[in-house]
Amino acid sequence: MVILITGITSGFGKAMAERLSADGHVVYGTHRRATEFISGVNYIKADATDTVEVEAAVNKVIEAEGRIDVFINNAGMGIGGPLEFSSLEDARYQMDVNWMGMVRFLHYVVPVMRAQGYGKIICFSSIGGLMGLPFQGLYSASKFAIEGYCESLRLELRKSGVKVVVIEPGDFATRFTAQRKSVSDPEAHKAYPSYAASLARIEKDETTGLKPEYLAGKISAIVKKKNPAYSYIISTFEQRLSVTLKKLLPASWFASILSSYYKL
Repeated sequence: MVILITGITSGFGKAMAERLSADGHVVYGTHRRATEFISGVNYIKADATDTVEVEAAVNKVIEAEGRIDVFINNAGMGIGGPLEFSSLEDARYQMDVNWMGMVRFLHYVVPVMRAQGYGKIICFSSIGGLMGLPFQGLYSASKFAIEGYCESLRLELRKSGVKVVVIEPGDFATRFTAQRKSVSDPEAHKAYPSYAASLARIEKDETTGLKPEYLAGKISAIVKKKNPAYSYIISTFEQRLSVTLKKLLPASWFASILSSYYKL
């Protein structure tokens, strides 16, 4: 299969590129500043926030291979902190990378797959796209947007032969934690005394989380499926349970559980 993955410099993207290439697929991956190159993987320099570069990246794959069998939207980033102290610029950038980055690529990928009459679109959301997480509101909002967009896209492409799959990872040990931009304004800590403890909990969960290679193995299996599920939660049992509890419990009860967990 010909597979295009966005954001293969590190974390999920790198692990998926390695695994899918080892599986024998023809893998293309976008990057902004790659410093290590995986043997056998085709690198394309493209920033998800740059429409011209995004279009050129998709066209490069089509010109070389004549098709795209699987598109994996993985590129993303996180901005943390109290929403009150998050700047409008941060909010705009968070959505521009995580949501609009996906939209830009799909703007050029969807017509290709629809004309082919087949293809798989795999987009990365998060458990944070199924529940609003404290001090990660901008990130959760961007992932909620991905959920809604893909749900609509799936219905629109229902008879086209193109499958739309959403991946909802839990906490994984990647560079995402170190690369997160967090509000450091002393006033934010003063206004929200629980901010520091909550952030420490978040970072501990991430740094002790599952390895990206585990997720790459799951994606490898999904790519091979003729009829994949609409979505896959890839996480620990406890985190999958939290999603189930959110569906079953009254909203106020679930909010109390999250408040206790994040030391609010």
